[in-house]
Amino acid sequence: MYKYLLLLLTALTITGTAMAQDSMSTVSGKTITLQEAIKVALDNNYQVKKAKNNLELADMNHKSAMANFFPSLNGRLSGNETSGQQFNQATVSFTNQISNSMSGGLSANLTVFDGMRNIYHLRQSDQGQLSQKEQLRQQRQDIIFNTASNYLQILLDQQLLGIDQENLKSSQSQLDQVKAEVQVGSRPVADQYNQEATVAQNQLSVIQQRNKLDIDKLALVRQLQIDPLKNYTFVKPELDTTAIQEGVPDLSTLINTALNNRSDIQSQKYAINAAYYNMKMAEGQRYPTLSLNAGVNTYFNDKYPDPTNPGHIMPFDRQFFRKNVNKQIGFSISVPLFNNLNTSYNVQSAKVNYQNMKLDMQNMRLNVIQEVRQAYNDYKNYAEQLKSTRVAVVSAQKAYETQKERYQVGAGTLVELTQANAQYVQAQSNRQQALYRFIFQEQLINYYMGQINANMQIKALNFNN
Repeated sequence: MYKYLLLLLTALTITGTAMAQDSMSTVSGKTITLQEAIKVALDNNYQVKKAKNNLELADMNHKSAMANFFPSLNGRLSGNETSGQQFNQATVSFTNQISNSMSGGLSANLTVFDGMRNIYHLRQSDQGQLSQKEQLRQQRQDIIFNTASNYLQILLDQQLLGIDQENLKSSQSQLDQVKAEVQVGSRPVADQYNQEATVAQNQLSVIQQRNKLDIDKLALVRQLQIDPLKNYTFVKPELDTTAIQEGVPDLSTLINTALNNRSDIQSQKYAINAAYYNMKMAEGQRYPTLSLNAGVNTYFNDKYPDPTNPGHIMPFDRQFFRKNVNKQIGFSISVPLFNNLNTSYNVQSAKVNYQNMKLDMQNMRLNVIQEVRQAYNDYKNYAEQLKSTRVAVVSAQKAYETQKERYQVGAGTLVELTQANAQYVQAQSNRQQALYRFIFQEQLINYYMGQINANMQIKALNFNN
């Protein structure tokens, strides 16, 4: 009876890294599998898109930091027309005239030493890039876990709805039998009224459970950001009976795995390193800056006389490319003496930020340890609940069958039968919820350890029902 419940998250390879051009097309018609749901969620989620954008920005920042080691090169070209009193070299006098000129040049500058700020900037950008990669990985894990959890809730709702529908069907059949017996006088009419009330209550349970299923479906559809006006069928994963879960490692192993593998922890480590290099950059403002510079400049003037050809203007090519060309090379040293305490403020601010980020890491590690420990305790608790609910289902079924036989032979009352049936239905519901809670808790442990990713397999569980 419970074979179809033995775990629903089965031999599943999440291929979330392949993004579709149109994520809506990844949903095969109106039927959605768990793999498709996760992929669509990864494609559509705005937080994942923002994390990708932030990673691209970090990549550009890293490239910019690398480019700071190259010299800067600038070109200049300008032209002017001047009218009025000007000195005429040909007549050696001032005359009223119009002259045209053009100048141009190239200049290069290379920073040789700036307190190692370029080096620290490169290291900071490298750590920031790694931190953004881990944040993107964490966002993807969040989406995978939340989608799988919501999908699992829908499957649980479907199972509970099935139980309520079977109970309603059984109650209706019992009502038909009671009516027939009342008509022949073998049962009191009160039994018919009581059974009709039971059927009405069971109908209400079906309605309420169906409404809950619809609400949870709508929540998942909204998370997937697909058309909410369509009706979707969520497919139960195939059961892999060879994938038997034998338990989890000891608590210390789980905690160490989480601390070494969680993306939020890793991202914070890189962010702390980036804050450290930012502090070193601020300290570098106290050191002198040494730069090398070089340049070449030239100009042309249409009133410039040609000494080799009196009375004529020197041609453009001779002026611009030969005669008026001058070159320069040199260096400059800039020594910071006083800048209104801005450097001291920047250094202290960077130090405080660095210390605060280390405090955040300590708090984050404590939170991770608490999360893993609580998840581990809940896991053991749900494992015990599985055992007790299995026994409760068997006992409740036997009790119901016994009361049914007693009622049929007139040795029991309808009230006793109704109570036994209600206990049996409740035991079935408790069993389903315990099973799904256990499945969810196993995935929660994997999530807290940072082991949910696009290449993992979520294996099925095998229980003795």
